[in-house]
Amino acid sequence: MPKERVVLAYSGGLDTSVMIKWLIEEKGLEIIALVGDVGQKRQDLEFIRKKALAIGAMECLVIDMREEFVNQFLTKALAANALYENKYPLVSALSRPIIVKHLVQAAEQYNAQYIAHGCTGKGNDQVRFEVGAITLNPELKILAPVREWDLLTREQEMAWASERGIPVPTTVAEPYSIDDNIWGRTIECGILEDPWAEPPAGVYQLTEDPDKGPDEPQYVVLGFQKGVPASLDGQTMSFKEIIEALNEIGGRHGYGRIDMIENRLVGLKSREIYETPGALALIEAHKALEDLTLERDLLHYKLTIEQEWATQVYYGHWYSPLKQALDAFLLSTQEAVTGEVRLKFWKGTCLAVGRRSELSLYDYGLATYGAEDKFDREASKGFIDIFGLSVKTWAKQQRKLG
Repeated sequence: MPKERVVLAYSGGLDTSVMIKWLIEEKGLEIIALVGDVGQKRQDLEFIRKKALAIGAMECLVIDMREEFVNQFLTKALAANALYENKYPLVSALSRPIIVKHLVQAAEQYNAQYIAHGCTGKGNDQVRFEVGAITLNPELKILAPVREWDLLTREQEMAWASERGIPVPTTVAEPYSIDDNIWGRTIECGILEDPWAEPPAGVYQLTEDPDKGPDEPQYVVLGFQKGVPASLDGQTMSFKEIIEALNEIGGRHGYGRIDMIENRLVGLKSREIYETPGALALIEAHKALEDLTLERDLLHYKLTIEQEWATQVYYGHWYSPLKQALDAFLLSTQEAVTGEVRLKFWKGTCLAVGRRSELSLYDYGLATYGAEDKFDREASKGFIDIFGLSVKTWAKQQRKLG
């Protein structure tokens, strides 16, 4: 009888390397490891592939997901100006659904019955992987070895791996838990678990200390076509290239650091550090252009949709019907979001200091207080009378009650 198969989300680190052998020994499964490149700090992906095969995987798929991630996932996030709790630009939450998509595709291709991941039992990612997978294919079963095995410490994992000839780290482990992709970098654990402690300088890698940034500000002009970044300083570039450029520019000026207490889906609060210079700069610019080109009531209503969109994605509902319906609404709002925004980077800040568009709803003749003013001031009296009629009527009755 042929063995059952599992597709494992594989990073090449200690946890998922141990997982390959553990799933073989404890579950009797054949392993297809899958490595997704979403723009994380560059690794030797060929080395990781060979390592998985050497440990015992029957196959290791290395998939470059960067262009798909930017064009199919980050475009939607930018349309939503996505900030969970109005602070966090969903770095990890955005990369999980694309990885899940490829895990499910691989499971169907290789006739695998299971998908496995290396998430802990109290984080958000376990939910994102599992809910995403069952939404795409409800027949698949999920394995989460970290929730099952008795390897409770890194030292125990290393000893277990060493006994079985699995390559293990030879240096002291990094004290922080780090996840990154092209949209940004997340850091937690270690001293950061004390919410009173200031993050040590060493936790930051994408951004310079703002106090040590350039003494002169840097201006850039971002061009958008229907809400999607299309040029930088007049040069046509892909969205991916623009993110990379703004990560470098913003990081050099110390912009993009977030230090927050975050409400996790599982019910606990956690202290999280993020570095997201490109993502935050793009959201700042995108909002500025929307202010210029979207009608007032649409803009106000869109704010409520943005918060719901970010919450849905944070909760792992990328493929849910509500999230897809919200996408359709947000896409419709982007038709007029074409134009340019000038950003100013300096000493840890990024400000939109200019915006222009052929589709602008800003009318100088209506806005100015100068001689060119064409606003009908006489109409205001009647407008105020009608606009305030309801509360005026109510107030009269309140006065009778004292």
